Amino acid sequence: MRFLAHRFHRQAAVGFILVSAALDIVALGIIIPVLPKLIEQFVGSNARAGVLNGLFIALWALMQFVASPIIGSLSDRYGRRPVLLLSSLGLAADYVLMALAPNLWWLAVGRLIAGITTSSFTTAFAYLADITPPEKRARVYGLVGAAFSGGFVAGPLLGGLLGEWSPRAPFWAAAALGGLTFLYGLFVLPESLPREKRMAFSWKRANPFGALTLLRSHPELAGLAGVNFLLHFAHHLFSAVFVLYAGYRYGWGAAQVGGLLAFVGILDMLMQGVIVGPVVKRLGDGPTMVLGLAFGAVGIACMGLAPTGWLFVAAMLPNGLWGLAMPTLQSLMTRRVSESEQGQLQGANNSVASIAGVLSPLFFGGVYSVSVGEAAWMHLPGLAFLLAAAVLASAALLGWRTSGRAARHLP
Repeated sequence: MRFLAHRFHRQAAVGFILVSAALDIVALGIIIPVLPKLIEQFVGSNARAGVLNGLFIALWALMQFVASPIIGSLSDRYGRRPVLLLSSLGLAADYVLMALAPNLWWLAVGRLIAGITTSSFTTAFAYLADITPPEKRARVYGLVGAAFSGGFVAGPLLGGLLGEWSPRAPFWAAAALGGLTFLYGLFVLPESLPREKRMAFSWKRANPFGALTLLRSHPELAGLAGVNFLLHFAHHLFSAVFVLYAGYRYGWGAAQVGGLLAFVGILDMLMQGVIVGPVVKRLGDGPTMVLGLAFGAVGIACMGLAPTGWLFVAAMLPNGLWGLAMPTLQSLMTRRVSESEQGQLQGANNSVASIAGVLSPLFFGGVYSVSVGEAAWMHLPGLAFLLAAAVLASAALLGWRTSGRAARHLP
């Protein structure tokens, strides 16, 4: 009976993480097709909107950098459940704020709050590390990635459709989904971290710079953290300039962009939910990660060079293999720290990703603004994509070098 009860609680926990991940990403994805256009309405310029959208994403990432290690350490001290529930409730309230925003300042405040509340993704990964044996984590993280992708399919698609009706409607829908996530977790989510395995809260570990010291505790962790940084730096290309680029170069509107982002999500869901398990079983975590990064670089380069919309869409097929990288990277890293440090590790990881999230949108937004329009320094609209491909290729090389060393030192 105890075994059956444990199995039931574990299934309920994994189910909540998967459902809440999907709902949270739906809520985030809903606003992707409309937020840059809303900014453009406020400022009246496509090029300026690219810079400001990058700045807004950087603000969001900056708050993640600050909040992630704090939230991760709080979950190591007080448990995962209260952190996850409070974050869902806070995110719902934030979308209400953005739905009512009368100007750019309100939107900026909303992005700051969203950066704090979405930092709970670190706790979700720590939760899974609590309840999953090390050898099965790549597959479980793949399922979570698939749930993220499923949300990313529905989110932009729904946001594009709602955005055709009103640019504010997607924010109200996102608020409703955040509230549903909170209510769902309130009734079904058990705690995963026993009291005897909790760690006392310390500002030395919880501040973003102190949390990064954990990544220096093993040489291979530092190298994998570098891969994590480069991966996220390249990925923020999509949130920074994708919507504006698609409208500028191919004339696509909110509904078309939403449908295309849904296609990206379907590919990613297939990779992380179905393909990653068999590939890892055959090749191992490290080679699978490198393979995903390499194909991602090829795909992004082809997207930047595509002269037509159809070729741009075709380039997303090799780019879809990028989805193999994240779950395997997570698996490699979680096997290097103890159970009581999983929250701290995920907080440190998210801090690294957040540094990339601060710098990358500013970089790609700036690149986009000087490569399009009549005042462009160089008229090469796909330049941001080509630079992102170079960054991802560098991640593949670093991952190839580091993952072999990590594999030799795995317990």
